[in-house]
Amino acid sequence: MANPSPNILVVEDDRETRTLIAKYLRNNACNVTAVSDGREMSRAMADHRVDLIILDVMLPGEDGLSLCRKVRSETQTPIIMLTARGEDVDRIVGLEMGADDYLSKPFNPRELLARINAVLRRQAAAQAASSIEGASTLAFEGWRIDLRLRELRNPEGARVAVTSAEFDLLRTFCERPGRVLSRDSLLDLTQGRNTGSFERSIDVLVSRIRRKIEPNPADPTIIKTVRSGGYLFTPRTEAVTTPLGN
Repeated sequence: MANPSPNILVVEDDRETRTLIAKYLRNNACNVTAVSDGREMSRAMADHRVDLIILDVMLPGEDGLSLCRKVRSETQTPIIMLTARGEDVDRIVGLEMGADDYLSKPFNPRELLARINAVLRRQAAAQAASSIEGASTLAFEGWRIDLRLRELRNPEGARVAVTSAEFDLLRTFCERPGRVLSRDSLLDLTQGRNTGSFERSIDVLVSRIRRKIEPNPADPTIIKTVRSGGYLFTPRTEAVTTPLGN
């Protein structure tokens, strides 16, 4: 789980299931509020921030599908629906109404936790992409990338020479922080498949960039190599809407 611990709202009328979910998630670094119906759900959402909702379809009073539609009309809070086994219609309608994922009962709590993590990661990536879109400058650990001038400046403000390929690769990393990117995907994102480029060229470019931005290129901490995976850009990226001064 990412820090700080996410606030999870469990809406489930079955006491045994509700207790099981809440206990398991609390034991795995989640803050949990557990309620039994839509009215309690509304009060909980008004009282504190909710990062994700686990919402049962079959609830007393207003059902989960209706509540999902209502929540989605007001907020983008992620929703994982819980459905009865074999109820394909409920799953399809839930997704159409804006649910981010669904899980059929009975389920393994470990799978629920994995789905929570996946949904929260997707949301974080989407929010990062949204904040970056339209930015003129990307910043990380004091470094700045001017997207209009295609310049890289170090924390002291001095311009650091980079080739066009190095700039494009570093920009790609900055736009996707915290994600493992394979060499194939980096090649597609930066150079395309019609240039005669090959995966090894990514390794060469990463090595060059490391020599320019890493405190210790021999032991990189900004762009990490992931065994059998590719590369991971570790810093948090901030979007700046005003261009750099010369």
